[in-house]
Amino acid sequence: MRRIPARRAVPNQARIHPALRSFADECKDAVVRMLAYVGGLALIGLVVAFAANPLTNVAVGAATEPVAKPGWSPADRSHPAFAVSQFDSSGKSETYEILRHPEGGRKDILRWAAPGEKPVAELEIYRLGGESSQSGPPAAEIAARMDPDGMRAVEAAGMIDSKFGPVTLLDLADRTGQASTCLGFLKRLDDANLRISGWSCQGDTLPQRRSAIGCMLSRLVLLTAGNDPKLAEVFAHAELRRGACTATLAQPANSADWVTGAQNPRLRGGF
Repeated sequence: MRRIPARRAVPNQARIHPALRSFADECKDAVVRMLAYVGGLALIGLVVAFAANPLTNVAVGAATEPVAKPGWSPADRSHPAFAVSQFDSSGKSETYEILRHPEGGRKDILRWAAPGEKPVAELEIYRLGGESSQSGPPAAEIAARMDPDGMRAVEAAGMIDSKFGPVTLLDLADRTGQASTCLGFLKRLDDANLRISGWSCQGDTLPQRRSAIGCMLSRLVLLTAGNDPKLAEVFAHAELRRGACTATLAQPANSADWVTGAQNPRLRGGF
């Protein structure tokens, strides 16, 4: 048997000169350090670009924040369901707005204003949906509609009678306690899951302003109930209690009756 020379059994690495192996190791280390250096520069560049571009911050923030639930939106294709007949608006034009909520609520809002001026009266018929459980106190909401700047505090201003029953009146007083020239009102109709609210600045005296709200509610009529029989029933019963609205804004203060008086009256006699 032929013997293999001992020099052929030596590994190939033994043939590599130590200087070459050292040079290869240094090259490998240099490549690793260069890759780390380039990666660090890229990371610094991304940080600088992110800090210098506010739009990127907004986009990233919007992506990380939870999506807000949809709220009230105009319902342009819906038809008006209510009207106020023969309303004495003193030349003011009427606007009608319908808002809907994804959880079932609907608001029909009527406003009266002269062109280019602030409204003098507002009437909102709110058919409550699931969103009503998350809303704040109704009185505070009416105060915000009457005084968007929030400079006044809401306070009770008595009650008036209407075809829908007793209606709560609200007033806004400034920091000195001076009452405003407008009155808010609020009526909840639980049978129809309905809330009627709004405000009016019509009238120079408190009795006239109370009378103007009473007439507004007296002349509120239902045009269509859709598929809501409770709503139709409430308005049908209210029409049976509807009285004549003969008061005008020119009515003198001393002619106000027990309904439109400045303060809630004390009824005489017993039941």
